[in-house]
Amino acid sequence: MQRGGRGDGDDEMEEEEAPTHLNTSTCGHFLVITTDKLCAKYTGEGLHGNDVGVIQGNQAAPCHRLLYYFEITVKDRGLKGYIGIGFTDEHFRNSRQPGWEPNSYGYHGDDGKLYHGQGKGHVFGPTFTTGDTVGAGINYASQEIFFTKNGKMVGATFKDVKTALYPTIGLHSPNEKVEVNFGQRQFVYDVEALVQEERERRHRAVENVHLPPSASHSIVRAYLLHYGYHDTLAAFDAASGGSFPPVVCTPHEDGNNGTLDDDSFALDQRKVLRRLARDGDVDSVFAKLREWYPQQLQQEHDSNIIFLLHCQKFIELVKSGMLEGAVTYARTELAHFFGASLDQDLHLQDCLALLAYERPQESPMAYLLHFGQREVVADAVNAFVLATNPSLPASGKSPQSGLEKLLRQLTACHVEKRLLNGGQGEVFSLHRILQGGKDGGW
Repeated sequence: MQRGGRGDGDDEMEEEEAPTHLNTSTCGHFLVITTDKLCAKYTGEGLHGNDVGVIQGNQAAPCHRLLYYFEITVKDRGLKGYIGIGFTDEHFRNSRQPGWEPNSYGYHGDDGKLYHGQGKGHVFGPTFTTGDTVGAGINYASQEIFFTKNGKMVGATFKDVKTALYPTIGLHSPNEKVEVNFGQRQFVYDVEALVQEERERRHRAVENVHLPPSASHSIVRAYLLHYGYHDTLAAFDAASGGSFPPVVCTPHEDGNNGTLDDDSFALDQRKVLRRLARDGDVDSVFAKLREWYPQQLQQEHDSNIIFLLHCQKFIELVKSGMLEGAVTYARTELAHFFGASLDQDLHLQDCLALLAYERPQESPMAYLLHFGQREVVADAVNAFVLATNPSLPASGKSPQSGLEKLLRQLTACHVEKRLLNGGQGEVFSLHRILQGGKDGGW
C-alpha cells in the first residue's frame, strides 16, 4: 500500500538548488565582484599563465533534469579578450581557465577554441567580444556540453565527466568584465526550444522501434486474462475476429495442466471473486475463498490479502453509514494487525481516520471510499489466486502480467541509464507517466 500516491523516482524529483549568483567565497585573485554577485571584472595584469581570475556559480549545475544552461554577456573584452566560459568540478583551481585542467570544459573568446582537460584547445567556434552573449549548457540526455553565441548554437562536445559540474567563468587580461545570467532574466538563446527538440528526438527514436503488428493487441489481451476480466476478454476476442485461440479455464484443483505463464489458471473463480470485490461484497469474497482455497487461506491467515479484505469490510461499513458496526469490527478484526508492518500500520491509520470525520467522503482519506480502492482489493485477491497455481515455482512472489513486466523493465532501463551517467539526467517517474503527466522539465 502507498500513501499519497508517490511513485518511482518521486523522492529524487524534489526541486534541486540551482546556481543563483557567483560564489565569492571561492573567488580567484584579480577579480572584483559586484554586490549582487552577478558581474565580475578582472583587475590584474595578466602577465602569467596562473594569473587567471576564475569564479564558479554558488551551486553545482542541477543534474536531475534534461539540461542545464547559463549565459554571460561581455561588457568589456578588456585588453586581449581572454574570457572563458564553461564548467568545472569542485576541485578546480581558481587560477586556471575553464578547460585547462582535468574535469573541466571551456570555450574561449580570444581564439574561439574549445578546451577540455588540458591547455591545448581545438578549433570549435567564432571568437566573442564586447556586446556578445555567450552561453554554456549541459545536455544530460545526450551527455554533451554545448555552447551558444548571440542566441545561436555554436557546437557541442561529449561530456565524459560524471561528477557534479559548476558553471564557471575565467578572465585573464586587464579590464575584462562580464555579467552572468543564471536565469534571473530571459536567456538570449531559446533554451526551451532545445528542450522541446530533444524531447521530440527521443520520441522519434521510440516511435521508430519496430514492434510486431499484434503487439498491442496481445498486451491488452494478456492483461485482461491475467486480471480475470473474463467477460471483457470474451468480448475482446470476439471483436478480434478469432485471431487468438479460445481461452481454456484451468480449474484450481488441477495443478498438472497449468504452465508457468498460464494466466488462464482458475479464470472462472477469479471472475467471480473480482465481481464480488468490485461490488463491495467482502463477506462473499471470504466465503468463496474458504470454499475454493481453504488450505491456502489457512496458511495465509495473517497475510496481506486477509488484512486488505478486513480493511475493505471496515471501509464498506463506514461507506454504508454503519459507524457502530465499523467500530466493533475494528476492535474484533483489525486490532491484531497493528504492529505487523509499517505499511499495514499506515493503511490502518488511514482507514480508522475515516471515523474522525463527520463527512468522511470529503476528508483526506476519501480515496478509500472510491471505487478504485475496491479495484485494489480485487487485484490483490486475483494475485492471491494466481499464486496458488501449483505449477508456479515456490518463490513466494505473485505472478506478474506481461504489462507489469514491461513497465518494470522500462523503469529498470531508465534507472540503469542514469546510473551509467553517474546518476545524472532526467529522473524517470512511472507514476507521473501513468497519470498522464510529462516526464520531467528542464
